[in-house]
Amino acid sequence: MFRTKRNPDKLSDQELLESYIDSGDLEELGALYSRYMHLVYGVCLKYLHDREKAKDAVNAIFEHLISEIPKFEINNFKPWLYVVCKNYCLMQLRKQKSQKNQADKFLQSHFVESTPYLHPIDETPDLNLEQNLKRCIERLKEEQQMCILLFYYDELCYQEISDQLEYPVKKVKSYIQNGKRNLKICMEEFAKQNEV
Repeated sequence: MFRTKRNPDKLSDQELLESYIDSGDLEELGALYSRYMHLVYGVCLKYLHDREKAKDAVNAIFEHLISEIPKFEINNFKPWLYVVCKNYCLMQLRKQKSQKNQADKFLQSHFVESTPYLHPIDETPDLNLEQNLKRCIERLKEEQQMCILLFYYDELCYQEISDQLEYPVKKVKSYIQNGKRNLKICMEEFAKQNEV
């Protein structure tokens, strides 16, 4: 049956979304997504701290929606899109944990005793620490990993992490404390290996 194109500007988010789900017409998804692109960019910039990466993420998230939308029953597009953006950015952060400044800042503030780990003759101590820290963070349980990254790298408070990850504040504190302890144990293991 012949469908007449409706003006997307006159449709609600839900109408556009349902129309896209029925037709698979990417123009309709594009019209819906364009309403929130500035918000998506803002969320990505907040997490990724890089304008170019945030712009790339805006495009990648649009493509990601094509596969994600059929998996969910979406009753309110805007908050659902926010969660998709947040999760996408957290995945990107997990992939790029080796950024030197972040690793150094984390180490300086929480592994002050880490100087004995380094041999004075070693010309690249920061690189070794950074690689070891990256490996140790990757070994953490997912909940600890996400809380540690948000707390130390994004400098969010317990309540903000609780709101974003939807964990109770007590759980967030517990994940961070246990994560710190596990990181310290892991870093000490690497230090012993380096001494051998």
